[in-house]
Amino acid sequence: MVAPAAPSCSARGSDAAGFDSRTGGAAPRATASRRIVFLRASSCLLLALVTMSGCATHAKRLELARRDFYRGDLHSANERLVEEIARQPKDVEVLQLDQAMIELLQGRPDQAERLLLESRDRLAFHEQRDVGETAMTWLTDDTKRAYEGDDYEKVLLRVFLALSNLMDDGDDVTAYAFQINETQQRIINEAADPEGENPKAAYTQVALGPYLYGLIREATHLNYDDAERAYERVVEWAPNFPAGVEDLERARGGVHCEQGNGVVYVIGLVGRGPYKVERDEIPTSQAMLIADRILSAVGEHNVTPTIAPIKIPAIYVPANPLDRLAVFAGDQYVGDTEVITDVGQLARDQYQAMMPQVMGKAIARRAVKKAALYAAKSAMNTQGIGELALDLVGIAWEATEAADTRCWGLLPETIQVRRIELPAGRHRLSVQPRQGESVVGNLDTFEVEVVESRNTFVMLHYPSTQRLGEVLRSTH
Repeated sequence: MVAPAAPSCSARGSDAAGFDSRTGGAAPRATASRRIVFLRASSCLLLALVTMSGCATHAKRLELARRDFYRGDLHSANERLVEEIARQPKDVEVLQLDQAMIELLQGRPDQAERLLLESRDRLAFHEQRDVGETAMTWLTDDTKRAYEGDDYEKVLLRVFLALSNLMDDGDDVTAYAFQINETQQRIINEAADPEGENPKAAYTQVALGPYLYGLIREATHLNYDDAERAYERVVEWAPNFPAGVEDLERARGGVHCEQGNGVVYVIGLVGRGPYKVERDEIPTSQAMLIADRILSAVGEHNVTPTIAPIKIPAIYVPANPLDRLAVFAGDQYVGDTEVITDVGQLARDQYQAMMPQVMGKAIARRAVKKAALYAAKSAMNTQGIGELALDLVGIAWEATEAADTRCWGLLPETIQVRRIELPAGRHRLSVQPRQGESVVGNLDTFEVEVVESRNTFVMLHYPSTQRLGEVLRSTH
């Protein structure tokens, strides 16, 4: 903005600086001019800040894509994700995670694996902090930084790499299984500080990595020691997974299955999983308001009043209408799927562990903005309408804050497994959604080829009482 020309000396005796030599005060016309310039500048900044705040959160922008997905319209859901990538290219990594789920459920595990690998590498790159980007988050909010993924997402990314490969050629399952363990251990170790405090030490260990490694090694009929060690870890990390003890005993006995039989693993992706929503932290906002009033009472200038609430991301896990799948071979009930990985609990564990840090940064960010506006008031010695204008700018600035709700939003609530030993040949299997003791869905029947002495894997996704996507099958 070009500053207006300085007023010339008038008959009333004001100088070029706008000082009235007869009254000893600022010339009214010059004062008015400066106020107009100041108010125009404040108005422009106010308009810019309000414009910045008009952007919807990630959760809002993906409402339609998620709706289409859970309605079973996977094609439309993918198209909406493609459109969102074009609008928000900086979020391509997290959006590709959702695309990978769609590819997997459409029976293209190789494409799912490709997308997951791309996301894995990009998210790892974003873990390298950019100083300028970090500074920008203090002036705006965390949505302005490149997304590096939450801890549970980094682990689950390796989980679904393993599952995608398992439902394809299976060549890299054991490598991905190792990555699951290595990733979660690295996350925990890197969080330790010199004083021994570690908020991530209580994270739940994901047992699916050693479980997949164990069943692959067991099926070689040679490496039962490897399988035994893997199942020991499963029992330790997932004590509520009853099949773990059976798997361990079988590996110690050195028998994969009886002669003439093969093994079918039914893998269920059950329930709609966690995603992030924006939450107003009202108690903290009220505390900030009280602090504003105290500081305003004792300071030379008012502190920008806290009107816009402090916003933080919160984990939301929907109440699901089913909790497991009953499995039938022919007309015979053979058992229920059992939870090997509770995705919802992983997300909640992280949320609870990291909430103090999330809240601390949100409060500190708000304090930085208030301090910047207070410093501006002091530097310009604003009073009256000038101070009010800066308060309005500060209020608008704080209102631009949005919680970072970017997340992998199409995860299941739980990953469950049922192992079935059957004679070699073609078999009719069925699954039926259950909630407690209640049947909540119809039988879903499909055929599978059981190969002697080998493992056959079947994967189904039940976000609700009806299956979503294809029945995936593979044999290794």
